[in-house]
Amino acid sequence: MTDTIFALSSGATPSGVAIVRVSGPSVRFVLETTIGLLPDPRRAVLKAIRGNDGKVVDRGLVLFFPAPGSFTGEDVAEFHLHGGRAVVSAFLGFLGSQPGLRLAEAGEFTRRAFENGRLDLTEAEGLADLIAAETEAQRRLALRLAGGAFRSRAEGWRQRLIELRAHVEADLDFSDEEDVPEGVSSMVGIGVAALRSEMERELTAGQRGERIRDGFEVVVLGPPNAGKSSLINTLAERDVAIVTDIPGTTRDLLEVRLDLDGYAVTLVDTAGLRDGGDVIEAEGMRRGRARAAAADLILWLTENGDRPPQDIYALGVKIFTVQTKADLRLGERKELSVSVRDRTTIDALIRQVAGEAANRLGGEPPLVTRARQRQCLQQAVEALHGAEDVNLPTEIVADRLRQTGEALGRLTGRIDVEEVLGSIFSTFCIGK
Repeated sequence: MTDTIFALSSGATPSGVAIVRVSGPSVRFVLETTIGLLPDPRRAVLKAIRGNDGKVVDRGLVLFFPAPGSFTGEDVAEFHLHGGRAVVSAFLGFLGSQPGLRLAEAGEFTRRAFENGRLDLTEAEGLADLIAAETEAQRRLALRLAGGAFRSRAEGWRQRLIELRAHVEADLDFSDEEDVPEGVSSMVGIGVAALRSEMERELTAGQRGERIRDGFEVVVLGPPNAGKSSLINTLAERDVAIVTDIPGTTRDLLEVRLDLDGYAVTLVDTAGLRDGGDVIEAEGMRRGRARAAAADLILWLTENGDRPPQDIYALGVKIFTVQTKADLRLGERKELSVSVRDRTTIDALIRQVAGEAANRLGGEPPLVTRARQRQCLQQAVEALHGAEDVNLPTEIVADRLRQTGEALGRLTGRIDVEEVLGSIFSTFCIGK
């Protein structure tokens, strides 16, 4: 935190504009050295930007954000250069030659923002998700988290916990005082039950949040030569899987990421299911069944549209039965009948899958989107379990409320989170 860090915060060069961000105690020195003055806060100035030996590197816009009103909470400067490789390289080389300045590590700007109280862990995770968002649903979810929705909710829970603890500990420590009503801790039961109910609802909704973030998973199953790989290639609009007339061509799992009506969908091709086959094919079939058991939806593909065998139903996953090679069918078609040569049938299947994803993942964006968040909230709920019981000793109620507060502290980053910081912030790019 005593170093001044810098990095290219915009896209890779060459580009129209390249933004170099500098943050730390030497920012004012850098500004006075490169442009000869300290600009007015948050006011862009067009200046010649100098580097080694005072030579002009480029002419561009420069902004100054004084602490604590900056992204990192420190003094920050931004240099908007022309995005040529030679320009950016010369300026970064100059900054690196100055005492006390060094290139930022991945996520270090955001980590400094966290360390300086500009955002909490849930907002940092939301910011990382916003940068990585590929679909509209992921963008909406990440924007809500980065905007502080989870932080506000957790802070509200924490304030209510403080009030509940005050009641309990007043009864515990000051029961002999005249201005403390006898049995005041018995009044917290309703508050504890309401708080736990709210947290449980967020946990339930969080299953949706993790699926929106990670992707709605659809596994394609069926016998060999049912058209699974052809369908995968058609949906992906590229050659993902090898297609031949030889049964058992697909041996391993093949994944394709799609954006269907704003939802991220992971489509998984699998080995054809049949009796027999060699050792490798048998392992491929085992992996396919295992992946299907954890999926959100199974597409069961057959040429005649027959329903899947009982062991597939036993997986407990919703199934769409799809009749393939519809262009070769002279008789009656099934409800879901597709041909890779007929785009109309493919679009109909896409609408069915997208509709299922929307039904399962739609609605108001949830707060919980990561396993870490879910685990912290689960610990808070478990700590509250039974604390509303009026027959429970006051000391135990007080301890459970304390444990709940600590779990919420780990959720937002207030306490005991050092071991997860490196993992979270390392997912950012260097300039963020």
